[in-house]
Amino acid sequence: MRRSAFFIRVIGIGILFHVYIGVRLIPAAPVGVPLRWVAVLALVASCLLIPLGMAARNISQQPLSDRLAWIGLLTMGFFSSLLALTFLRDIVLLVLHLISSVQKDTGGWPAFIAWSALGVPLLAVLVTLLGIYSARRRAGVKNVDVPIENLAPALNGFTIVQISDIHVGPTIKRHYVEKIVAAVNALSPDLIAVTGDVVDGSVPHLAAHTRPLSDLKARHGAFLVTGNHEYYAGADKWIAEFRRLGLQVLINEHVIVDHDGARAVVAGVTDYGAGSFDPAHKSDPAKAMLGAPADIAFRLLLAHQPRSAPAASKAGFTLQLSGHTHGGQFLPWNFFVRLQQPFVSGLEKLNDLWVYTSRGTGYWGPPIRIGAPSEITRLRLVNVSGARPA
Repeated sequence: MRRSAFFIRVIGIGILFHVYIGVRLIPAAPVGVPLRWVAVLALVASCLLIPLGMAARNISQQPLSDRLAWIGLLTMGFFSSLLALTFLRDIVLLVLHLISSVQKDTGGWPAFIAWSALGVPLLAVLVTLLGIYSARRRAGVKNVDVPIENLAPALNGFTIVQISDIHVGPTIKRHYVEKIVAAVNALSPDLIAVTGDVVDGSVPHLAAHTRPLSDLKARHGAFLVTGNHEYYAGADKWIAEFRRLGLQVLINEHVIVDHDGARAVVAGVTDYGAGSFDPAHKSDPAKAMLGAPADIAFRLLLAHQPRSAPAASKAGFTLQLSGHTHGGQFLPWNFFVRLQQPFVSGLEKLNDLWVYTSRGTGYWGPPIRIGAPSEITRLRLVNVSGARPA
């Protein structure tokens, strides 16, 4: 009932935004009446397609469900760009209005008002196409050196390849995952970290598409922690499936890795909000550290959300690997991530804890990335004296 009410509110807000775009662009555009009606009908269609795409996962019939999701999510991505550009146009028009009021000269502003109303949707189409290309190509490899004090000599150069937020679901399928796995294995990592939100759907629907993850190869294995989307889709069943695929799922626990005589703690916690789905899964970095030998200097924590960092720092971890943010994924959401998370992307430090936040290896929702490319992250541990900027 609560979810239905939320869905209705989202649709209502979406309709108001569609009306706003129509009022601001259609009357001002230098086009004839037939094209104005085409624009009105396109906005009406968008109002219908976006919620249909969001609800498509509730349709069991395939490939109908996935096709509706594709159409609705592409429409959502285009609408988001259109909305952001319409806001930007209005800000520019406000500035021009203030200038003309001071100078008592409207000059060429009327022409700009008209042609910008036409330019906004055209630019939105271009931005959307570029965003689709950025999202659908295989994630690039990003190399990051992490400077660690008191690092055991044998761990100097130790490599961790992180993948995160793949979101296997309506628009990301087996072939997409196969390309990620091949790229990860080509890096020959010492350890693989999968930091949550692997899936967007149930085990029966997506097991065939996550199967390539069983081919992940690293000297010390592949470790996984849950993200919030695993809990939306049934975490217990997915945990069992990930383990069946050979991934070592860490649930508020740790293991000791021996690398050429040097030991490291590798720990993982459940998603930051997992306790609201299952009290037994409440995220707890301190619990994940319990029993770890005090003489092991390097302590790695896998935690889906960056906001686990304060607790991880208090628990004595050296490095936390997270995802969840997607780096904002596309405008205008890039600017809002900081309202929820302490870090958006890249390598940052909290007290003595390094935190690396991946932009994600797939995408969520609209198959679009703008200004926040996906990544497969190759992290290399280095002595402080040999570190390079990330």
